[in-house]
Amino acid sequence: MILMPRRFSIKVKLTLATLIPLIVAITSCWLVGVFILNTRIVAEAQDKVRNDLNAARASYFHELETIREVVRFTAVAPSTLRAVAQGDREALAAILLPLLKNERLDIFTAVDASGAAIFRGGNPAVFADSQMDNPFVVRALAGESLVGADILPLRRLTAEGEGLVRRAVTPLVPTPHARPRREEVERTGMFMVAASPVRDEAGNVVGALYGGVLLNNNNSLVDRIRGIVFGANWRGTSTLFLGDLRIATNVLLSDGARAIGTRMSEEVYDRVLLRGEKWFDRAFVVNDWYFSAYEPLLSPAGVPIGALYVGMPERPYTEVKLRMGLLYSGVLFVGALVGLLVSRSLSSRMAAPIRELERLARRVAAGERGVRIQATTQDEIGDLATEFNAMTVALGEKEEEIRGLNRGLEERVRERSAQLEERSGQLLIAREELHRAEKLAAVGELAAGVAHEINNPLAIIRGNAELLEMELPQDSPSREEVAIITRQVGRVERIVSGLLCFARREERRVERVDLNHLLDDVLAGVSHQISLVRITLRKGFDPDLPEVVGDGDQLRQLFTNLALNAVQAMSEEGVLTMSTRFDPEGATCSVTVADTGPGIPPEQLSKIFNPFFTTKRGGTGLGLAVSYGIVREHGGSITAAAAPGAGALFTVTLPCRGDSFCSSG
Repeated sequence: MILMPRRFSIKVKLTLATLIPLIVAITSCWLVGVFILNTRIVAEAQDKVRNDLNAARASYFHELETIREVVRFTAVAPSTLRAVAQGDREALAAILLPLLKNERLDIFTAVDASGAAIFRGGNPAVFADSQMDNPFVVRALAGESLVGADILPLRRLTAEGEGLVRRAVTPLVPTPHARPRREEVERTGMFMVAASPVRDEAGNVVGALYGGVLLNNNNSLVDRIRGIVFGANWRGTSTLFLGDLRIATNVLLSDGARAIGTRMSEEVYDRVLLRGEKWFDRAFVVNDWYFSAYEPLLSPAGVPIGALYVGMPERPYTEVKLRMGLLYSGVLFVGALVGLLVSRSLSSRMAAPIRELERLARRVAAGERGVRIQATTQDEIGDLATEFNAMTVALGEKEEEIRGLNRGLEERVRERSAQLEERSGQLLIAREELHRAEKLAAVGELAAGVAHEINNPLAIIRGNAELLEMELPQDSPSREEVAIITRQVGRVERIVSGLLCFARREERRVERVDLNHLLDDVLAGVSHQISLVRITLRKGFDPDLPEVVGDGDQLRQLFTNLALNAVQAMSEEGVLTMSTRFDPEGATCSVTVADTGPGIPPEQLSKIFNPFFTTKRGGTGLGLAVSYGIVREHGGSITAAAAPGAGALFTVTLPCRGDSFCSSG
């Protein structure tokens, strides 16, 4: 017997399909809500404690500033200067004792320039002992006015007053989570201390004053901090620590007494006192967990010697979280019940049209066309019926869309063809450039061969002409013809020399070349070759221009050609400008040669570097071609810019790296 799988109706499936997401959503909302509720309350509580610590710090520094002002204003008083400079203890007593009482200071002491105590307001009987082990005194005698926290050992406490010794004694109370300590009583005292130098009229330090307030068992400051930060109706607390020991606090023990003598937890001690960092987190305080904030109190040397604490008990926030969590859970549970009832009702209404859709779909699958479904609902099922009726229309629209896509594809093919044509044009330009380079190379080879073949017969002609000139009498009419032969031979020799330079057959010498110095030499050499009386020379050389590596003679020939061309173009009257510039990004050095001549017509700019092209009468057309070859062999570039009537500007760009020099022929 074959068991058929159990069949569920569409109503059951719709009910489950509606209810399961609802249950998942409600559960997720509950979990997320409880998590957000917990983290939000904790975050707000911790943010409040962080802000409370800022307020507590401000209160603490306000107290320090009050002590600083008392000490500083007393130190600058003329009567204090006279009393300290003369060591007058009676005068100091008249000054310091009233302030000690009125300002509620526990210590107020004057020392001389050597650091010896002159008068102690809290213990006048002890004086003349050195205070150079007191960092506040040392820095005050160095001319610095400072304020901060300091720990006085038993010896210094005794010197400042026996009453301070008794007040500083703090028995240690066993504290959970605190680090182990052997001693049972803390006898050192923590003070808020201010010190200021006493200066004479010339500004010399003649002594110093320091005063302070004992913090051990002094709860007035922490109570003021709690009143300012938390107000009267809040359960916040504040504490001052000497090391990890509570010496002033409004945290209470289980019997209602202040928790003086208890200690901070070990993990807080490690963070705040050993590593000198602030603490913003929950921490175990005496006998319960608190949202806590600790800040280290530093000695004048920057070493943590205590801490300032503010915090709030965690228990009230835990109770609030529990109440809110229960309320939130109840709301979600009621929502789940309502969702169940709604899902059953909706599934019943949705099942009927879905069964109708199933029946008509079978008819379409059997080959029937033109079937229409009556849309009776304004929901997704009604939309499905409408879309079914529009299916045949959509098919025609899809065919038209396909035709449009084909047209778009053809347009893209045409665009690609145009791009290919453009690339082909670029390739043709590159091929023309290559062809031009090959033609120049062929001309160079031809020029080298022609120059070599002409040199020998040319030397014979010159020699015979010179012999003939020597044989002819001085009054012979043929001497003029012989002189013409000699001049024309010289012109042919110059053409041959230009051909050899263009062919680059001479040996090159690679060296480091200072372009600024070379251009100075070029300008000096040009002045010997052609008159520069009516030419104004302007130089703009970059002083930071680095050296280039190349053939100095070839570079001299290059810039001499450019300078001579510029002077000749100006008809020996105008302004010749030569300048250099260093481009550190491209690691190139550029030289510009500008004149104020007639300029070069635009149609000739593309031809001026071609061999044998010239616009000068009697020119060979090889000067710029040779210059172009020199620049190219040095791995650089040369450009010309000119406009008729505006002069010409030639720019030579050379690499500043030695490995860029072309050594090939």
